[in-house]
Amino acid sequence: MKPFSRSDRVGGLIKQVLAELLHKQISDPRLEGATITGVQVSRDLRLAKIYFCTPAGEATRQDALDAFERARGFVKRELAQRMTLRYMPDLRFYYDGSIDYAARIEQLLKAVKENDPDHH
Repeated sequence: MKPFSRSDRVGGLIKQVLAELLHKQISDPRLEGATITGVQVSRDLRLAKIYFCTPAGEATRQDALDAFERARGFVKRELAQRMTLRYMPDLRFYYDGSIDYAARIEQLLKAVKENDPDHH
């Protein structure tokens, strides 16, 4: 089994700290209920792609993206204070549509199951 790379460990730490910041320190209403679903850090630790979802799904995607962009400087400063890295990665935020996709598949499967005459 391959051990985690340094970029994986840094990504996990960024995810943990950012989730805590969202919960305790970022009070933008556009990020209410936003969840960090993943962080991918480049091998050279120069770029961190941060994936998130929102409770309202795709409808609030752009508002949440705008809010994350506005909070980028604050988030980067907080991460730099809590992490011991020589260089703080550039943060890029992306909406994670996989949860919306899974919910849509679940909805379709439920509809098929309800319309199936052989189903008890």
